[in-house]
Amino acid sequence: MWDAIGHALSITASMTWEITWALILGFALSAVVQAVVRRSTVVRLLGDDRPRTLALAAGLGAASSSCSYAAVALARSLFRKGADFTAAMAFEIASTNLVIELGVILALLMGWQFTVAEFVGGPVMIAVLAVLFRLLLRERLLRRAREQAARGLAGSMEGHAAMDMSVGGEGGFVRRLSSPAGLTSVSHIFVMEWAAILRDLVGGLLIAGAIAAWVPDAFWRTFFLADHPLAAKVIGPLVGPLVALATFVCSIGNVPLAVVLWKGGISFGGVIAFLYADLLILPILSIYRKYYGARMAAFLLGTFFAAMVVAGYVVEFVFGALGLVPDQARARLPEEGVRWDYTTWLNIAFLLLAAALLVRFLRTGGRGMLRRMGGAPEQPRDLRTL
Repeated sequence: MWDAIGHALSITASMTWEITWALILGFALSAVVQAVVRRSTVVRLLGDDRPRTLALAAGLGAASSSCSYAAVALARSLFRKGADFTAAMAFEIASTNLVIELGVILALLMGWQFTVAEFVGGPVMIAVLAVLFRLLLRERLLRRAREQAARGLAGSMEGHAAMDMSVGGEGGFVRRLSSPAGLTSVSHIFVMEWAAILRDLVGGLLIAGAIAAWVPDAFWRTFFLADHPLAAKVIGPLVGPLVALATFVCSIGNVPLAVVLWKGGISFGGVIAFLYADLLILPILSIYRKYYGARMAAFLLGTFFAAMVVAGYVVEFVFGALGLVPDQARARLPEEGVRWDYTTWLNIAFLLLAAALLVRFLRTGGRGMLRRMGGAPEQPRDLRTL
């Protein structure tokens, strides 16, 4: 028993060590962007569902990296303030699935092909969702969703989503960013993003380590029909979101489990659909119900699932046709542990950066912000003066 637990924890530790520097880099870059982009600007730019607006929503979402719970709360906040519902959903998808840290971690753990596929499939998913909304979303349902959203029922990470930590004032990007207020803003956003995602990240790593150590590959190969290549490609994007829905792990926390599933035999498109389904896990479906009502929650479940499946199929067959699908037989779990290589040196450098940002965060009122992360959505705060 203890040997099995030790094996699972060793896999978890190896994965953690492999991706630490990438996570710090991604959250730091996201914090820099969020420090100079005001939330009010985002709302103003997302007033309709034209293709140009949806592309802008995806870009702003990708720059506003968030955990899934905070992304869902922020999308509701944008919708309440006047943003178009489709644009708000595009922002939500991009802020969890088209972010820098996710791409880097996918490249490290699974290969660059998965990073490219993630960033190709994301816009496909948003486009499919926009078409489905145009065809199926009735004005009556949207009106009810807006009325429900206006009630302001709390879901999760409300206080975090309500905080605007961007830096105003005159001057260009570099001047505002290098000012004392700019450095404080970056440190606040950086630590808050870590605090928001840490639970899911740790949970995902532990679940992935346990499954990798305790569930034999033969089970996954049978489950995903890995010995029947065509059938595996057909069911992969259908099954991937269902597996994610049942795991209760969201956002970047899904990546370690995606490694295990890929090694176990799920198709290439199935992995991508699995990763997108962080916005359909059961706790988030419950939050959709609180935010928009039961009917809209059911509508989002159906349309999001369909869009994820289509994106998975597009990725599967386009990348397959181009010969870009990696050799699944070469898939490996990181089990080497700490070694004196480039990963160790990068981890040391970025951990020092994280420590510096954490110190500034604590010295500029950060503890109070952590206590307000789960606050009510009616308590937006402008924290640029801290």
